Amino acid sequence: MIPIIPVSDTRPLAGEITLTGLRNPPPLSLYIHIPWCVRKCPYCDFNSHESRNPIPETAYVDALIADLEQATPNIWGRKVRSIFFGGGTPSLFSAEAIDRILSNVRALVQLEYDAEITLEANPGTFEAERFAGFKTAGVNRLSLGIQSFNEKHLKSLGRIHDAKEARNAAKHAIDIFGNVNLDLMYGLPEQTMEEALNDIQTAIDLGPTHISAYHLTLEPNTPFYHKPPVLPDDDSSAEMQESIENLLGKHGYEHYETSAFAKHGKRCRHNLNYWLFGDYLGIGAGAHSKLSFHDHIMRQSRTKQPNAYMKGTVDNTHIDSERILEKEDFGFEFMMNALRLTEGFDITQFSATTGKSLISIEAALRKAEQKGLISRTPTHIAPTLLGQRFLNELLQLFMD
Repeated sequence: MIPIIPVSDTRPLAGEITLTGLRNPPPLSLYIHIPWCVRKCPYCDFNSHESRNPIPETAYVDALIADLEQATPNIWGRKVRSIFFGGGTPSLFSAEAIDRILSNVRALVQLEYDAEITLEANPGTFEAERFAGFKTAGVNRLSLGIQSFNEKHLKSLGRIHDAKEARNAAKHAIDIFGNVNLDLMYGLPEQTMEEALNDIQTAIDLGPTHISAYHLTLEPNTPFYHKPPVLPDDDSSAEMQESIENLLGKHGYEHYETSAFAKHGKRCRHNLNYWLFGDYLGIGAGAHSKLSFHDHIMRQSRTKQPNAYMKGTVDNTHIDSERILEKEDFGFEFMMNALRLTEGFDITQFSATTGKSLISIEAALRKAEQKGLISRTPTHIAPTLLGQRFLNELLQLFMD
């Protein structure tokens, strides 16, 4: 295995041949996974676990801190630009626990002064005092998993909140944080166009800075996959998507990524770093990392089962897998994320984050351009509307 070299030691010596060609590492984010939820939704394939017993909050926070301490040699000297608490349902944790985590993050890593700090929350866990405590702890952006404001669809999705709780949580979250994302889904079981647009309009009327509108997909190893509900057909779903995009655009939401819409200046910095092949350190049960060094790019994953993860952080056995990316994969890895951005990317970002010249993927770029899936200038590459609609076909060109 190639040794893991701290970033502070990774400047190439004169004449040294490097594998990546990177002179400086890309921007760095921190992801923190909280794996517990009240009830597992039938469509969810994330690493989440129903909290049938009291959550071992203190022990898990201890494990997160130990995990971060053991990981810091891989990010010495680098500033963290964003933090994201994902799950599961991070809002199940107390404000004191979130405060303790963030206090230790500030002590162990260099955090940019205006870092974006997002916490995912479930409307069914809303408590005004606790959410205000999250803000006091340093959380400055909330992502609320609404999914739908329709009672029938909330039940079919297995959500623990009802429509009234969804509206109430969204309203108070916006009052407390200001900077709030509302997660919604469309293409739901037996959903009509009118119902899909009503959900989006309700969200718009509440006034969040960001709306995520995802198409429901049937992921392997989920109850919905093994026993599929009746979903709108492909044509109906495509019409929903187009109508949703038009409605959000009319109300000043910029469509900047496949499923993401933001008011001006409120795009999610954390997710943008993912989409532009930035680095991220993931801590917590099942969390993933992607870290760049002068001689390699590494991907890691943590042990998924919470108890095993907590035990593993004691004896440093919590890393489930680790692999070094092959140079030949850099182009696809970059494009897999960057082509989700509707405005595309500046070509300098490709070499800055992969260390490779764009010429390495020229053949695939030409094919994509010939098929009408991308547009490009000497300085910029972007998916066309056709490329956005047939993103998997576009990405396949770079995989080949």
